[in-house]
Amino acid sequence: MRIALDAMGGDHAPGPVVLGAIQAVQKDAAMHVVLVGDQAQIEPLLASAGNVRDRLEIFHASQVVTMEESAALAFRKKPDNSITRSWQLMQQRKVEAIVSAGNTGAVVAGGFLLRLFLKGVRRPGIAALMPTQQGLSVLLDVGANVHPKPEHLYQYGVMGAIYAKHILQRDKPKIGLLNVGSEEDKGNELAKETADLFRSSPLKDQFIGNIEGRDINKGVCDVIVTDGFVGNVVLKVCEGVFDFVMRVVGKELLGALKTELPLAQQAMGGIIKRYDYHELGGAPLLGVDGICIICHGSSKERAIENALHVAAKHARAKLNELIVKELTAGGAATPEA
Repeated sequence: MRIALDAMGGDHAPGPVVLGAIQAVQKDAAMHVVLVGDQAQIEPLLASAGNVRDRLEIFHASQVVTMEESAALAFRKKPDNSITRSWQLMQQRKVEAIVSAGNTGAVVAGGFLLRLFLKGVRRPGIAALMPTQQGLSVLLDVGANVHPKPEHLYQYGVMGAIYAKHILQRDKPKIGLLNVGSEEDKGNELAKETADLFRSSPLKDQFIGNIEGRDINKGVCDVIVTDGFVGNVVLKVCEGVFDFVMRVVGKELLGALKTELPLAQQAMGGIIKRYDYHELGGAPLLGVDGICIICHGSSKERAIENALHVAAKHARAKLNELIVKELTAGGAATPEA
């Protein structure tokens, strides 16, 4: 399993990124990581790699797309950037997956510019795992496509259902369409047309209709479909609420349970381990010909390590083969609107 890791991507690169790669290959004997970035900065960081050094390769890229830069402008001015080189390695089949905590817009744009889409996929989407009362659910899209068409959203439902079935182990995943109300006549034309597609598709028995934002964490469905603009806002709000609860409410609880402080701290640690994005690793860009895992910009070694394991898990589950099969056979291709 060969994975290209954008060693220069993220707020803390390259140190924690390289350390995360070392930790990942130490735990997975079949993993080989290609660190894409400035060799002069990466090489000294590999001194602690020990007996896994032979599975950590450097692919030199002299330029970096910063978090603030426009993807289109950066790609023109910086052709030798670590994101572009990672995508090119996957296009050339030199790696099976790429992982990056860099500029999300640039990571998505890199795949779009190469048109590295799976057969039958009209527009890839980013899938994020959301904590619910019933376990994890899949929310997509969370930022790749802010101006989708109904058929794009329908395909997100197809890909999300495959992800939920084979990664989250849901036998027959339920699909909900995020809307401003649960009634059938609610929402804009995009929502109404998308709902009609689902109701006339092979997924009609799995489609539960419209859901509201407050339903997400209740776990009413396994797959939540929405456009990239709304999905990204939902994701960031949930991250903010989680951080607020852990910092403010958690502090109050720990203060009130002074006599049982060790147990309270243990409980808080368990919650963080279960729901913190560092533990989830990263979000897959579903629909690309290969595997792309997009990490949070503030990811450190633990998140990077987990993201690499997520990439390997996706490859072993053969998700892309299943997506192509569902979209091109068995009656699951995009129905005519």
